[in-house]
Amino acid sequence: MTVGPSALSPRGRRLLGGLLSLALVAAVFAWFLPQFTSLADVGTTVRDMTWPELTILVVAAAWNLATYQFVMVAATPGLTLRQAFVSTQTTTAVSNTVVGGAALALGLTYAMNSSWGFSRSRTSVALLVAGLWNNFAKLALPVLALVLLAFSAPLTAGRLTAGLAGLGALVLAVALLGALLRSREGAERIGRGAAAVVSAVRRPFGGGPVSGWEQATTKFRDRTALLLRARWHRITLVTLVSHLSLFLLLLLSLRFAGVDGDQVSAVEALAVFAFARLLTAVPFTPGGLGVVELALITGLAAAGGPRAMVAAAVLVFRALTYVLPILIGLGTYLFWRHNRSWRRAPNTAPRTPLVPESV
Repeated sequence: MTVGPSALSPRGRRLLGGLLSLALVAAVFAWFLPQFTSLADVGTTVRDMTWPELTILVVAAAWNLATYQFVMVAATPGLTLRQAFVSTQTTTAVSNTVVGGAALALGLTYAMNSSWGFSRSRTSVALLVAGLWNNFAKLALPVLALVLLAFSAPLTAGRLTAGLAGLGALVLAVALLGALLRSREGAERIGRGAAAVVSAVRRPFGGGPVSGWEQATTKFRDRTALLLRARWHRITLVTLVSHLSLFLLLLLSLRFAGVDGDQVSAVEALAVFAFARLLTAVPFTPGGLGVVELALITGLAAAGGPRAMVAAAVLVFRALTYVLPILIGLGTYLFWRHNRSWRRAPNTAPRTPLVPESV
């Protein structure tokens, strides 16, 4: 008798998912990457960079990390930049190292914010808004890249299909958010509909119906509408800055590794970057490890970049955006555990006009 994934226990499904993630990462680094470059070649590429180039890379990496804080501060009234730095770096480190780390990082965010006096509802609104805007950016970047490519290179069926798919998903997501925020009645209908779907999914597994979702969605709608009316432009701006700062770091890595504009233009690099970012919306592996490298190297090499130089540039880029946050996150986690000066009693974080007393 064959046992499918649905017959496994939750622990068994997590174990299976972890093994599949590990197999994918091992295949990429043990089989795929050696066909392009070696660690020795990567080391040679880095040593060949000048001190000004290395300095620029470090500054760009630091700026990229800083932009994460801007998003959370904009979405969480009352949160300071220092608190946002500790929170985002710690949770990023967890997401990058643990299978299923996104869920653990979510719980850790609630724990850290709670220790600083923020209520669960206040944190929920911030996480949902920041997450939505992050995914909006991931969906919008392929569309932007497609438009730019239309002026610089012939469109292919694959590029057109991917761009239209991204546009369709973006329009659907924005329309759903608009329906949720337009009125309390609309939010209540969405809550009832979502509850009906979840209840139907739970029924074959012996789960009972869920309830109270219409009240939850109307509360979320009220709190989110208040925040977005005042800060949607600021949240949009800092989200775009964050994504484009990450792309800038990739472009600098390519140029300093020896991949010039005649081989891979900035627009082509943006297109590859955008579709690689879109893949990270589905957490195949922690922090997209293996998946991002595979997408970037194959895409940039197909665009015309020398295979060895492209692979070296991507590994430098990932060292600065994947490995570096892990090292910093370990330090910020220890700081949070031992620092008591920021601690507050529950629900005593500073109030702002964007935080009603009920939040």
